[in-house]
Amino acid sequence: MKAWVDMGESGNGAGAAIAFLSRDFRLYQLARLLVIVGAEAQSVGVAWQVYQITQSALKLGLTGLALFAPGIFFVLAAGHVADRYDRRRIILGCYAVQAMCTGALLWIALHPVNRVWPIYAVLLGIGMGRAFSGPASSALLPSLVPKDHFVNAVTWGAVVFQVANIAGPAVGGLLFTLPMHRVAARWNGAASVYAFTLVTLIAFLMLVGAMRTKPLNVTKNAFNAETMLAGLRYVWETKLLLGSISLDLFAVLLGGATALLPIYARDILHAGPAGLGLLRAMPSLGALGVSVWMTTHPIERHAGRKMLTCVGLFGLATVIFGLSRSMWLSLVALIVVGASDMVSVVIRGSILQLATPPEMRGRVSAVNWLFVGASNEFGEFESGVTAQWWGAVRAVVIGGLGSMAVTAATAVLFPRLRQADALTAESLIEANLQQSIAEPVE
Repeated sequence: MKAWVDMGESGNGAGAAIAFLSRDFRLYQLARLLVIVGAEAQSVGVAWQVYQITQSALKLGLTGLALFAPGIFFVLAAGHVADRYDRRRIILGCYAVQAMCTGALLWIALHPVNRVWPIYAVLLGIGMGRAFSGPASSALLPSLVPKDHFVNAVTWGAVVFQVANIAGPAVGGLLFTLPMHRVAARWNGAASVYAFTLVTLIAFLMLVGAMRTKPLNVTKNAFNAETMLAGLRYVWETKLLLGSISLDLFAVLLGGATALLPIYARDILHAGPAGLGLLRAMPSLGALGVSVWMTTHPIERHAGRKMLTCVGLFGLATVIFGLSRSMWLSLVALIVVGASDMVSVVIRGSILQLATPPEMRGRVSAVNWLFVGASNEFGEFESGVTAQWWGAVRAVVIGGLGSMAVTAATAVLFPRLRQADALTAESLIEANLQQSIAEPVE
């Protein structure tokens, strides 16, 4: 690792893997790798199990709504909690709750019924844990590395996330299809997936528990509506943040086809559970390739324009996937979807933390988490509803076209985002100052 750090160069002369010099960053990324693999494997198991029981695109989409719904009510409070208390302890508590919920899914799998409401109930519990852990996790990252290493840390965090997203669906699809009748009379593929996820959650708790990160000195603000809404107000007033988060919200909300992949795998591409795991992994494969490349070729100029271009490409690739009847073309389209989306993820993540004061990061991260959750989990519900109305193919194609339209509208409505240049705290602060000077004139 040391040789790689010395050999690689980024825009400020730091190594390509300089963030890994921090012990707690190494521990946290290993923990994330394991827990995301488990979560992605679990999502494949839940999706296939729900579709087997219901044969309904709408009820498949409801799995995403169940995960997202708690965030609607609690995420602003969660952001305030992340700014007020030790973020590492919050993360540990939330993932302990998720481990108990995964244990409940395992019990349901071993006692199968032809009803899906118990699965939805457990997903609500997982969603509750995510609502509080999401802002705390995002706000914790800057405290794990020196400020000069932060963009490198964001990029490597994206690499870890995408590696896990490749491995997780593949593991989930494999475990779901393995003949497990010899293990126990009631044992099945879904039980194997949930047992694996439970192990990864326990490992996550152990690794995060071993971290030595000291809690930041926080101001004990009153717990009221004004302090909870401070993050939302800050995002609204900071057009760089508002533009980047809004772009992700609407582009992914409209263009996300992940919830419909079980339908494509079974009814359109005729690939089965193993094919579902492969389809789920392809966006992450594309994102991984781009994020690894970005560790040695970081975005140095014209970040805003690059972000808008890649989100437009995301919509185009979604349209191609929706129209495809070839497994190979579908896989390539999903690779492009993931690769283009990753550029947006790194730019948005860097803007989010570098343009936000440390004492506000929990609440601003909560707003971002709410938007990202809306574009992902609620997007799955939207995909299920539109597929129920129009069919899966039309839903995906129309959504991809909508993403392209949103990108064009964002370029017009948020000129500061379009003009964003370097991803440094100094550059972003200067952009905000220019915005403040320009607003009275406008």
